[in-house]
Amino acid sequence: MKVESVVLAAGLGTRMRSDLPKVLHPLGGKPMLLWSVQACHAASGVWPVILVAPNAPTVRQTAGEACRYVEQAERLGTGHAALQAASLLRGRCDLVLVTSADMPLLTAATMRRVIEAKRSSQAPFAFLTHCGPLARGFGRVLRDPAGEPQAIVEEADWRGPTAGEMEFNAGLYVFEAEWLWSHLPALPISNKGEYYLTDLVAAAAGEGRPAAAVNTEDADEIIGINTRVHLAEAERALQRRINQRWMLEGVTIVDPATTYIGDQVSLGRDSVIWPNTHLQGSTTIGERCEIGPNSILREARLGSGCHVVASVVEGAVLEDEVQIGPFARLRPGAHLMRGVHMGNFGEVKNSTLAPGVKMGHFSYVGDATIGEGANIGAGTITCNFGRDGKKNHTEIGAGAFIGSDTLLVAPVRVGQGAVTGAGSVVTRDVADHSLAVGAPARTIRKLGAHD
Repeated sequence: MKVESVVLAAGLGTRMRSDLPKVLHPLGGKPMLLWSVQACHAASGVWPVILVAPNAPTVRQTAGEACRYVEQAERLGTGHAALQAASLLRGRCDLVLVTSADMPLLTAATMRRVIEAKRSSQAPFAFLTHCGPLARGFGRVLRDPAGEPQAIVEEADWRGPTAGEMEFNAGLYVFEAEWLWSHLPALPISNKGEYYLTDLVAAAAGEGRPAAAVNTEDADEIIGINTRVHLAEAERALQRRINQRWMLEGVTIVDPATTYIGDQVSLGRDSVIWPNTHLQGSTTIGERCEIGPNSILREARLGSGCHVVASVVEGAVLEDEVQIGPFARLRPGAHLMRGVHMGNFGEVKNSTLAPGVKMGHFSYVGDATIGEGANIGAGTITCNFGRDGKKNHTEIGAGAFIGSDTLLVAPVRVGQGAVTGAGSVVTRDVADHSLAVGAPARTIRKLGAHD
């Protein structure tokens, strides 16, 4: 049976009080919409049809060209919204999964459960429910004495008890395609002037083919987002889910409540993540690393045995056994090779530090190549920005010793084994195994084997 999916994403989201469309608000580091889109693709194997509001180019750009789009010019309820997809899907699939973009925590696994429930039953469709004390704005599921679903009453129309355990509709459906297309035009109009997809439960029961209800016990999965309060609630739930997965994979998270890990992040076993750490984008961390506390890693790539303490790492590569921090910053293009040590209040950008380089503290290295085993003294600065408005390159040879407060005015080369005196301003190349001092620096002698 071929399955297609429809994501309802045309709502105005007025309760978010934002100029940004609700479905584009970030959750776990990416737009809310993408969670639903990717789950539908994983569950069905096909990119979904997305119902969008007119003139919503940002929504289309976010979801990408692989998806198909239908505009919902009038907002007349979920039933009316689903009907708009008929022009694309009628006759092209056996089953239609329908979900909403403001239900981003519904997983592909749950979607597959509902798909399988429909396939294995004679019901015209299956839908997801949850039993609990919190309505969350969902409709109540009514069952007959035999336990079959008879109707769903929307919260606005509910006149029964409002406390205690109840069964709620969670807003995920899998329909027989032709049954759906033939029944949507016959939906009754509600008191609000809308057509509810939920009224199809009563339609199925009236035909003697009650819908199949599939229960989820995971209350986090059915958090719907209508306000920023809901968004924060979903963020906490998502972090619990992600953190639990990594702990089960062999990663120690000291305080999960203050650890934020994106869904594209990869972590090696026996690594330790300390509190107030943010791992974002496609960051990868090897085995036996210690990250944090108080660190931010974004689009970073770390080998094994690295230590990052109270630092920011963006778009940088750290090979094995690199130590940085506290209060260090690595910017895009920084490449620290095996065993590099970078201390407090240092910054590296668009530079390669060869194995064993030591850069103690209070230094800036930008647009530079630092040779193996070189020592960068405190307060060293590569002055890489030229009068021509371009960045210029600095090269420091293997085993060089750069004295404290040295300014390296690029383009410039300090040779292998060379030494600069404290406070030097290096404007000309320093030959291998030479000592340069002063401002501007000048070479005063060659260094012997014992210097």
